[in-house]
Amino acid sequence: MIVRLLLAALAAGLIAGMAMTPAQYLKTIPLIMQAEAYEHGEVPHSHGETENAVAAPAAEATGHGHDHGAEDSMLGFGRFWDTVLANLVAGAGFALMLAAVALLTGIGFPEGRDGVTRGLLLGAAAWFCVQLAPSMSLPPAVPGFPYADLGDRQGWWVIDVVASAIGVWCIAMRPEWLVKALGVVLIVAPHIWGSPVPEDLSSEVPAYIASAYAAASLATTLFFWLLLGGLLGSFLSRVPEEQTA
Repeated sequence: MIVRLLLAALAAGLIAGMAMTPAQYLKTIPLIMQAEAYEHGEVPHSHGETENAVAAPAAEATGHGHDHGAEDSMLGFGRFWDTVLANLVAGAGFALMLAAVALLTGIGFPEGRDGVTRGLLLGAAAWFCVQLAPSMSLPPAVPGFPYADLGDRQGWWVIDVVASAIGVWCIAMRPEWLVKALGVVLIVAPHIWGSPVPEDLSSEVPAYIASAYAAASLATTLFFWLLLGGLLGSFLSRVPEEQTA
């Protein structure tokens, strides 16, 4: 039944979303907090203050010390619980999206290791389309770093994700070399066209924090997508094929 398919996708998404939170608190959120310190003019000057500033993100992540992120909480639950809820919603949504893509493209998930392997490949392809390809021209940025207009960035990102997804499908799912070449063109085209560029490139945030955040963001999202794809492949391999048709 379709209900079992949906439940399998939701279960995979919720597990992957929950696992994403500690990965973010290990890699990306400390960098975000350091960038916020520069953005708000709270840059330490002495050696001791520098050590305290570096230790602050870890204290917040474990629940000790004052949570400065609570003031900017979008949902009102504080930085940690906002992150948990956002990851759960994103995990569930992306899992349903991957399950829909698998059904529409006819990707099956055989029982055992082959099903997990296909799920991992599907997750890796999704990471490339959603995270890696857009970041080649529009990398993830920390607070306080120069941004282009939000609407322009979102529009370009959607175009790039759709073009990359079609391009990956052409390369991976079609045997014709002409179609594969078209797939490469579709992946490259948005970057030749160019992503939005901010008018003012000045920033108080050091470049090393921005570059470290971009790398950490790609690493954590790769972990998320591979875990999501592997779980999805494992769970969907247990759903009979006639129920997914």
